[in-house]
Amino acid sequence: MVFVRSLIFLLLQLVWIPVYATLALFTFWLKPHTRYRIISGLAYSMMWLLRVVCDIRMEVRGKENIPQEACIVLCKHQSAWETFALQTVFPPQVWVLKRELLLLPFFGWGLALTSPIAINRSKGKQAMKQLLTQGKQRLNDKFCVVIFPEGTRMPYGKRGKYKLGGALLGESSGAPVVPVAHNAGRHWGRNAFLKYPGTITMSIGKPIDTLGLKADEINRQAEEWIEAEMERMK
Repeated sequence: MVFVRSLIFLLLQLVWIPVYATLALFTFWLKPHTRYRIISGLAYSMMWLLRVVCDIRMEVRGKENIPQEACIVLCKHQSAWETFALQTVFPPQVWVLKRELLLLPFFGWGLALTSPIAINRSKGKQAMKQLLTQGKQRLNDKFCVVIFPEGTRMPYGKRGKYKLGGALLGESSGAPVVPVAHNAGRHWGRNAFLKYPGTITMSIGKPIDTLGLKADEINRQAEEWIEAEMERMK
C-alpha cells in the first residue's frame, strides 16, 4: 500500500508541478510579495496531496515563537518535505539555495520568481558576500530568510556540520534567528521514493536575539537547540 500511494503521489507531482510552475511564470510582472503568495500555493497543494494520498500529516509546535518582524530561519534539512511545509507555516520567505536549482525545468523557473538568494557554492567568499548583501535586502523587504545550515539533506538521525552563513547574516543584520527541528526523514527520507504514513512534527524554537552576539555564538545556540529537540522527538 505504501508503494502504491507513493507511486500515485509521484505521478501527480509529475503532472501538477509543471502545470503550476508554467502558470506561475505569468506572475513575473507582479510585486514580489504578491508573486510569492501565488507561487507558494504549490506548497499548499503538495501538503494536501501528501495528506490525502500518502496519509502524511503535520503537527506544528511553538508556532507562537514566530516573530512579527522578518527573521532568519535555520532549519534541519532531511527531505523535500520541509521545502513545502515551511511555506505553509512561516510568513513570506526566500531561500538560500544553490544556483543550479534555478536551471531545473518548471520547478526551477518558478523558484526563480520567489526572489531566492541563489549562490555559487564554489565561490566561497564571493558567495558569502552575496548571502550577506542580498540577505539584508530581503529582510528589509519584509521577507524571512530560510537557510539550511547543514547545507544538504541529512539522513534521519544523522547530524551534519552547521555552517556559519545564517549566523553571520544574523550578526550583521541584527534580525532574530529562529531554529526549527522536524522529523520528516522518518516518513519521507532523503531522495526516497517511499513515503510512510504518519504525523511529521515541526518544532519551532524561541527566537535567538542576535544583537551583540557573534556568529559563532548564534550558530552554537541554534545547533544546540535543534539537535536537542531532535533527540526529544525520537
